Parts: sequence; structure tokens; C-alpha cells
Amino acid sequence: MKQPTAVCFGEILYDVFPDGKRIGGAPLNVASRLSGLGISTEMISKVGDDEKGRKLISFLESKNIKTENIAKDAEYPTGVVNVKLSESGSATYEITQPVAWDKIQISEEIKNSVQQADAFIFGSLVCRDKVSRETLLELLPVAKYRIFDINLRPPYYKKEVLINLMNQADFIKFNDDELFEIAALLGSPYNSIEQNLQFISEKTNTKNICITKGPHGALLLKDGERFYNSGFKVKVKDTVGAGDSFLASLVAGLLKEEEPQSTLNFACAVGALVAGEEGANPEISKERIQKFIFPY
Repeated sequence: MKQPTAVCFGEILYDVFPDGKRIGGAPLNVASRLSGLGISTEMISKVGDDEKGRKLISFLESKNIKTENIAKDAEYPTGVVNVKLSESGSATYEITQPVAWDKIQISEEIKNSVQQADAFIFGSLVCRDKVSRETLLELLPVAKYRIFDINLRPPYYKKEVLINLMNQADFIKFNDDELFEIAALLGSPYNSIEQNLQFISEKTNTKNICITKGPHGALLLKDGERFYNSGFKVKVKDTVGAGDSFLASLVAGLLKEEEPQSTLNFACAVGALVAGEEGANPEISKERIQKFIFPY
């Protein structure tokens, strides 16, 4: 089997915590973990023509992620997000605007990369600006397999944009709060995760959906079959990037055509281990993940 390929599209930036700044952005976090799990990965984005932007590109290259389609912008700076953590480690975000990743422009090189990749991964935050949103909408029709990582960051999303992206996606990932919010936007009468999962699947004609439930694991709908993981115990340091590493681990297993239940278990373990570390992209070995799942 040839090495699977993935392209991640969207924001790359610095998360600024009370104790300092760290590299982040959901698509970057996903790309970093995918590359570490043996997927040939490329990042499409834009940074400022500044020191922060150069460091972001160097970081991605150090992770063996292709950066040819990360443009530099002389007008807009590299993105920054101010992160506040609650006592439980949950994060809230203040996202600066406008910044370079708001202005990702289409090109033939970008189109070719997306067309050739086995998976195209994108989120909702990148759609807050018209320029990047229109680029994404041009790329979706040429992608082989579209993975929509919903990342609701008020006030940077609109109902009609979310519905359009869900209708074009082959796979959608929500957390449980996002599931309930979007199900309500679509007019769901239901109150349970299971019922709303089925409702959204039918409403958007999407056969592959994953719902993460924080410390309580995740639920995966794959081609009509459901798989469950009830979570792993971990002492949370911060939740930043945990969902991104979960998604990357799940996508890596599915691209490699591994068994869905063991893939879901592995992804939940990775997400838990990331939540137990500081920052979005801690190094976690496969040996540590396996020992975490099977201690004996």
C-alpha cells in the first residue's frame, strides 16, 4: 500500500498563553500529528512576512510537512490567538483579525495539491474572511475526500456557511457541544447525541461523522455502522489541540484502512494524552500510546 497523503487547509498561528506563546491553529495541529503518524502531509495557508511566520514554516518543515503552498503576506501579520485557561484546563480564545491566514488566495499549484491528495482537511474558522472562504469553496469540488473539522469560535461563523460546508463534506467531526448547537440550527427536535447524529447524517447526506465527548470518549458513524469509546482517565493540563490530535489519529487510521474500532480507541488515547500535556503539539511516541491503552 502506498503512503497515504493529506492536505490541511487554514489557519496557522501562535497561541499566546499567560506563560508564553506556542505554535498552533487547528489545521496545523492536525497536520503535525498526521505527519508523525506516517501520513505524507501538506499545509496550505498564509503567514505574515515576519519572524513569527518564518518560525511557523520552520516548525512545519521540522515535522516533514510540505510548505510550498504557504504564502507570505507583506500587508497582514502572522496570526495570533490569546488563550485563557479555566481551572479545569478548558480554553477560551480571543482571535486577532485581520491576519495573513484570512487572505489565502487560490492558485493552480494549490488546486493540484488538493486534487492529488487522498484527504483534504478543513475547518470552519478559516471561512470568517471572504478571501479564504472563497478559496476553500473553489477547492472543495476538486478534492477526493473532504473532511470537515467543525471548530465553532463565536462570532466567526454563519449558519448558511456551515450548512454549505457540511453538505459538501464526506466526513464531519464535531464535539458534543457543537453537535447540539448545529443540530438546533438545522431544526432538530432531538435531545440525545445519538438522535442528533442520525438527524445531521440524514439532513446533510453524510455517512461518516465523529462526535467527541471530552473525557467520555467518542462516537464514530462509518458507512452506517457505529463505533464507541467511553474515554480514558487523564489529569488534564490543557485541552488545546486535544481534539485536533484525536482527529489526525482517526484520519490516519482510516486512510491506512485499519479496523475502525481500534482506530477510534487509538484516537481517543492520543487525544487524552495531549490533554494531559501542555500545548497543542506535544511529542507522544506510539509505544507510550500503546502502553496507555494496554498497561499490561
